Amino acid sequence: MWVATGVGFTMVLGFMALLVVGTYSAATQLGGGGGKSVALAKNSVPAQYSALVQKWGNLCDAINPALLAAQLYQESGWNPRAQSPAEAQGIAQFIPGTWAAHGMDANNDGKADVWDPEDAIPSAASYDCKIAGYVEDVPGDNTDNMLAAYNAGSYAVIKYGGIPPYKETQNYVKVIREGEKSFAAPTSRVDPSKKAAGAIDYAQGKLGTPYLWGGEGGPGDNGRFDCSGLTRAAYADVGVEIPRVANDQWNTGPHPARDELLPGDLVFFSHDLKDSRQIYHVGIYVGGGYMIDAPYTGAVIRFDPIDTPDYFGATRPTAG
Repeated sequence: MWVATGVGFTMVLGFMALLVVGTYSAATQLGGGGGKSVALAKNSVPAQYSALVQKWGNLCDAINPALLAAQLYQESGWNPRAQSPAEAQGIAQFIPGTWAAHGMDANNDGKADVWDPEDAIPSAASYDCKIAGYVEDVPGDNTDNMLAAYNAGSYAVIKYGGIPPYKETQNYVKVIREGEKSFAAPTSRVDPSKKAAGAIDYAQGKLGTPYLWGGEGGPGDNGRFDCSGLTRAAYADVGVEIPRVANDQWNTGPHPARDELLPGDLVFFSHDLKDSRQIYHVGIYVGGGYMIDAPYTGAVIRFDPIDTPDYFGATRPTAG
């Protein structure tokens, strides 16, 4: 029997119906998104890197801490030991030749070390600012052109008079600018997603479905899900694509505070309340302190309370 603690299933469904109607109503009254912020959203950057990103993200007008965070996340997922097949190295993914020319000994320990985030993060910010200077006379947004130059080279941006017609480069700029929104602390109340009610409706239709580790709801899974498989499928059903893994889903939109939660927000739980990479569980908030989630092996998709000691925070998917 799908019963949230102390609340009968019938009562929960009735409450859910009101919440969904309210979500649709709110979604039709969306306003502007507020100004550009240079403050990082709480817990959006691993604690050991937050001060570095906040400081060096303000190095020049072309970047800000949220943009720098999005870029580092895209490059390495905060892994200081990351190495690509192209020999890009460290948390900022410098190739050896670029590091030799632009790497900094920012922590003054006598060595410019690409594997040390205390050197690599400042070097990434400095390199961004230098590139922004190279393309400052190119038409269009200087930050967009800087990101394009980071990916495709300054010559290509200058040659084409802006973001070059390369699919990889265009996608890189788009991903970083979208990611920037999820790392920035909101300066005003975060607007509700227009697709939230549909995502809730999808998840509600899966109540009682047995949990399956790695499940994505397809025929091979017999319609079963794990936690992030459910949230991804719910938003995919309304045309919003989010990543597959819970700790990647954290970076898909701005982060409303606990007292700003609205139905449809993704709610997250972590082993370390200061590190988003330690997120291990996600659900879809439905209001009243409850979520729909796929909890664990042996359980079914159900309503669960969100106010537990491992509650990490929430994300409001921005697409739609």
